[in-house]
Amino acid sequence: MKKIFNVAAFVCGMDEEYPYQIIQGINKFARDHAINISYFAAFGGIVANSEFDDGEYSIFNLPDYRSFDGAILMTNTFSNPSIRSAIVDKVKKAGIPAVIFECKDYPEFHDVSIDNYSVMRELVEHLITEHGAKTFNYISGPDGNPEADERYTAFRDALNEHGLAFDEEGRLFKGNFRSFDGIKAIEQFLRSGMSLPDAFVCANDSMALTAMDLLQAQGYKIPEDTIVTGFDNTFYARNACPVLTTVKRPLYDSGIKACEMLFSLMKGEEQPVSVAMKAEPVFTESCGCGSENMAEFIEFKKQTFTRLERTYSGIHILNRMIAALAGAGNIEECIDALKELLETIDCNYFALCLVSDWEKTYNTVSLSKKDDRYPPAMTAPLIWDHGERRSVKSFVSSDLRPEAMLSSGNVSYFIPLHFGSRILGYYIMTNTDFPITSNHCHTITMSIANAIENISKLNVLDPLCGIYNRNGFNLNAGYIFKDCQQAHVPLAVIFIDVDGLKVINDTYGHKEGDFTIKAVAEAIEASCGTMDVCGRIGGDEFVVVGRDKDFAEIFEKRFNKKLDKKNAASGKPYTLSASIGTISEIPEEYDTLAELIQCADAKMYQVKKAKKSQRST
Repeated sequence: MKKIFNVAAFVCGMDEEYPYQIIQGINKFARDHAINISYFAAFGGIVANSEFDDGEYSIFNLPDYRSFDGAILMTNTFSNPSIRSAIVDKVKKAGIPAVIFECKDYPEFHDVSIDNYSVMRELVEHLITEHGAKTFNYISGPDGNPEADERYTAFRDALNEHGLAFDEEGRLFKGNFRSFDGIKAIEQFLRSGMSLPDAFVCANDSMALTAMDLLQAQGYKIPEDTIVTGFDNTFYARNACPVLTTVKRPLYDSGIKACEMLFSLMKGEEQPVSVAMKAEPVFTESCGCGSENMAEFIEFKKQTFTRLERTYSGIHILNRMIAALAGAGNIEECIDALKELLETIDCNYFALCLVSDWEKTYNTVSLSKKDDRYPPAMTAPLIWDHGERRSVKSFVSSDLRPEAMLSSGNVSYFIPLHFGSRILGYYIMTNTDFPITSNHCHTITMSIANAIENISKLNVLDPLCGIYNRNGFNLNAGYIFKDCQQAHVPLAVIFIDVDGLKVINDTYGHKEGDFTIKAVAEAIEASCGTMDVCGRIGGDEFVVVGRDKDFAEIFEKRFNKKLDKKNAASGKPYTLSASIGTISEIPEEYDTLAELIQCADAKMYQVKKAKKSQRST
């Protein structure tokens, strides 16, 4: 029987044209040769939020790298060097054959590279010799990125060859290959008060296009006032106004080549360690050279129409789905919204995979802070298979899929679902180009995650007070209880009961009763630290747990001060008051949290009884 090879591929930012073109090439070879490809894909580095990036990058901790026959590494798409290193280390440890793009730093891997240096040097020399450029600004990619470093080195070498100085302090902007870096670079230049350079040389098209747009918006003419160049020859670069001078790289062909090399390596065949593919400069309007011909213009019109149609259709789908997800009160309603999406986008197979206790893990420690693996148990509340809907109650996360995939030539995308750094799970799309062709894939992903997060909050948060309900309290307080039990440190349990709530309800109405409960809850929450847990476990009953022997005493002082301030400011005809019972001890092996709460409850009852006795005398 012919072996089915399974390959893991790692990529960040599939919405950019560079990875899209390479992925298309990889997929073509994989389908033609019955290889299963699993892309573990993130959208990290898009927002300036480290917790969001932690959630995105968690997907790279999901697979057992040893379970694959080979790996394809597009680690040059990562702006975060530590994530690049982590993936490389895991592939090395797995001992599987691997092909990496644009990187010769690892002798264990084979690599496919495009000669960035020669073509960038040729482009810069063209600007110097043909257009007389002498003063340059440079917009670079991220430090430590092999492609970014190679292009910048070529740029500097070309200037040195012609005896031209470069003001690295004032005319270099370090970006991350993202389009908004071009905007930032021009904004920084405009603030600097420096003279306009003869040319802005950019390390890729995405940055060049936004830089050129902003320069033109400021009244500068391209190329009359200054030249702008890019690198990649993307669709938008070819069809910009003016058309962008750039570099054409064989991205699609390099994807095919990488998969071809890996296929041979997995079969035990020898391959050259390194393959270099040639790129060529495209000199056109933004540097003052020739424009596109009529045939290319007609092709541009066709492609533009297709993209516009796809964009308008995607926005319509997106708006409907966001509205449906925003109103979802439970997972079934969330699944109904997803089902409508899947019927529209021509997706053969989709699996929504969530951590098994996703409903109960609000505000728990993120995966990245605990360990480097997903929890062992997952659930798949939705599997969409060629229009048929089903679910799997539980599966092992190391299996990756809720159901075994027995066929070959499949292309799957594993995309993380998270809220900040809190891991919710992931979803799988198989045999669809939607994740790489849609501009809305990431927005849809965030909408799904937000809907699931909101549903989980409904399950663990008290709707009146906004703190944990009984369910949320038991789960999160349970973590503290186990920590104290295992570390043999004191645990404080505080039981709080609102005084006189029935009288307030009967005399002033339930609206005032609700105000009282919320006010007490606010005082409780404000008296807790970030590592403590509080919850409303009954109508007027609250419980707080915290570490250390002095916690109960500190909490009670804070709480009473908070209530005093609220009473002074409320102007209510009644006084906010509560009875407190506390217990503080090191939990023994045979203890349970429920038993300690009962003990604190009993002490609270004694306090309340003493208060009533004092009022009656």
